Amino acid sequence: MLKRYKLSFEIWGLLLFLIVMIPNFIWFAIPAPNDILRAKSITEMVDTVASVCQILMIVSICIFRNRESKKLCISPFVIMVTVCYLLYVASWIAYYNGMTNAIVILGLTIPPCLAFLFFAIDRKNGIALIPISIFTICHVVYGVANFIV
Repeated sequence: MLKRYKLSFEIWGLLLFLIVMIPNFIWFAIPAPNDILRAKSITEMVDTVASVCQILMIVSICIFRNRESKKLCISPFVIMVTVCYLLYVASWIAYYNGMTNAIVILGLTIPPCLAFLFFAIDRKNGIALIPISIFTICHVVYGVANFIV
């Protein structure tokens, strides 16, 4: 399996990560009204696993390139990445407008993970699928346990 990959910088992976992080950078600098996301987490162990997997996810989408992947172009998976990102931004807009219901929390949790997942699938990056999947599970557990249940 590893023979299909080469170590090669994937600029699109880094750009996706940075674009997804833009709302987070804004949130770090400018608190939202009714900012429940700043509460202490009750899922610390899950959060630690998520942080490790997030790092592995970013590293894997940025440095492992499948030799069979084609040049990035508009494809159904790239369209899904875009749709997921737009849902994510819409959720941040709702959050900054004071909405903190389950739909908004899930919108802040699931779409960015799916954006990375669809990107990895489009790039045929099976290595990245493992940390992305674990990160997604942990991120959903964090969102549901801390803000929905």
